[in-house]
Amino acid sequence: MKFAFAGIDFLGGVFEGLLDAGWTPVKLFTRPCDGVYDHNEVIVARARSLKLPIQLSRIRERDIEALQAEHGRDWALVVAGYPWLIKGWKGRAAYGLNFHPSPLPTGRGPYPLFRAVLDRYETWGVTAHVLADGFDAGDILAQEIFALSSRESHETLLAKCQMAARRLAAGPLGRELPNRWRRSEPQGDGSYWPRATDTDRTLDFRQDVETVLRRVRAFGTVETIARLGDARVFVAEAQGWQERHAHTPGAVVHRHRRHVVVAALDGYVQLTRWSPVPLAEAGQIGR
Repeated sequence: MKFAFAGIDFLGGVFEGLLDAGWTPVKLFTRPCDGVYDHNEVIVARARSLKLPIQLSRIRERDIEALQAEHGRDWALVVAGYPWLIKGWKGRAAYGLNFHPSPLPTGRGPYPLFRAVLDRYETWGVTAHVLADGFDAGDILAQEIFALSSRESHETLLAKCQMAARRLAAGPLGRELPNRWRRSEPQGDGSYWPRATDTDRTLDFRQDVETVLRRVRAFGTVETIARLGDARVFVAEAQGWQERHAHTPGAVVHRHRRHVVVAALDGYVQLTRWSPVPLAEAGQIGR
């Protein structure tokens, strides 16, 4: 099966999984990335190694028409981590499908991983579905569900989703797509989760230690926001412990080099990796 791929490194394993299944790529659609939270260096390098045409601008119907003119209708448009709604593929491609990092119909929306950790889901999943006119609403083609731990973090959940997406691409989707397509199942009612805001990312030290640390884990290297006195800092990593104390929640009670201990409702939170400048502005991961 020939395929055009639309995505970035976030779910780039889907591209490799389809190659493992014997598919032939014909074009890469990607987008500019900030090189901090979003990356496409790996998928772009892979496309270049395969001498594929690469397009950074948004997919328009004329782009799909051009692929149809070159390849007929015997190709698939595969989307994984692409932010724009794609229309006009029906009748011009044999298949159009999207990989979404949630167990649809739960968690439709731009990036559901944060809330999956915040809301303490015990299981999560990745879904491949038919491209539809609405985001993440098409009939389900395949789905993989996996367990989450009580200490799940953004980074561990991201890795689980990436690995599951590649398995789906190399197996059920890559080798059984025509049958899966005929047996696709409507999603029914679901939930849409909007993009996380700065309020969602902000730590509230009036809460218990576990709740604060869960928020830190939920955002991981995307960073949470903490108020230290009059300053606002960006936190990528923290630990903590329960301990009775008389400090006001939010008070800085100890400092040692780059580590800062802040009082929480029922103990202390130690900020171990943080910066007064967000990673997106600093342009580097080191702290």
